[in-house]
Amino acid sequence: MIIIDQLIDHNAVRVMQLPTNHRFIQAAFGQKADRVPVWLMRQAGRYMKEYQLLRSKYSFLDLCKTPDQAAKVTLLPIDLLDVDAAILFSDILIPVEAMGMSLQFTEKGPQLMNPVRQQRDVASLSIPEPEEKVPFVMETIRLVKKELGGKVPLIGFAGAPFTLMSYMVEGKGSPDLKTTKQFIHQEMDLAHELLDKVAETTIKYLNAQISAGAEAIQIFDTWAGLLSYDDFKQFSLRYLQKVVSGLNRENIPIIVFAKGSGIFYQDLLETKADVISIDWNANLPVIKREIGSQAAVQGNLDPYILYSNRDSIRNCVKKLLDSMKPYDGYIFNLGHGILPDIPFDNIRFLVDSVKELGVYD
Repeated sequence: MIIIDQLIDHNAVRVMQLPTNHRFIQAAFGQKADRVPVWLMRQAGRYMKEYQLLRSKYSFLDLCKTPDQAAKVTLLPIDLLDVDAAILFSDILIPVEAMGMSLQFTEKGPQLMNPVRQQRDVASLSIPEPEEKVPFVMETIRLVKKELGGKVPLIGFAGAPFTLMSYMVEGKGSPDLKTTKQFIHQEMDLAHELLDKVAETTIKYLNAQISAGAEAIQIFDTWAGLLSYDDFKQFSLRYLQKVVSGLNRENIPIIVFAKGSGIFYQDLLETKADVISIDWNANLPVIKREIGSQAAVQGNLDPYILYSNRDSIRNCVKKLLDSMKPYDGYIFNLGHGILPDIPFDNIRFLVDSVKELGVYD
């Protein structure tokens, strides 16, 4: 059954055709469904023994690049947790490798062996055609869609331009982005040239995911919270806006997640994303009350609570859900990803608790 709703989105009326059985899509477009939908960032990963078994047979990159296996990982949380949305199993640096960077994963995390520091480094990077350079991503989406059979929506994703640039400049993850901050201030024009190239790549990459069947998109700006306010506006927000404006988003909700978004949430509305995903350092009901119908919100339970006992988990879930029940357009999630050593049973208990306690009166 299809319903047609008029939804106010940034002071403009859009007419959407929404499937009534996808509560995640309804919430993302500002509607109140039968209950609060729940999915979890990093919901397919190391905390699952089934994932660990696959990783014993494949390297991480090989797993990402083998569609039938990547599809299995994507589907694990649907089969084992019964969450309300699947999210593509991949890595944010896949399109960066396709641009011409040498990517490896070690025990210390991702390593880009040819970091970008000079004009010639930026000039050497291409804007790849996704179906040519990363066809395995699109094939994974098509396989997952076939297996899901419409049970729940599939979320595609990408890293935001600033976060991707930080890896490209640092050559790895960094707790302070020292080299990146030096780069954006000492080589400002070159930084914008690089960010433009990354943004164009990201637009093509996400539109290819939508064409392959992704029904929602999340953009991760993991490192934006390390920027000053002015630098956030210039080097992060500007390119988030560019990416969102370039997406083929009809009936496709767009979620923007910026770690540290409690500081920048009002500015993130300028992206015109449908959903602002909030980390655990912010007061989520206050944010939702202030932004009203301009966007839905997602979040924001502290993932470290999942190391606690069940009573504590349930109490925290109930407190968050009770605070959000007055508002339409809410998706339950963590304030960041699941940590790899959190007990699986605690995560399953969390999801079950949201389903029980998140039913609307």
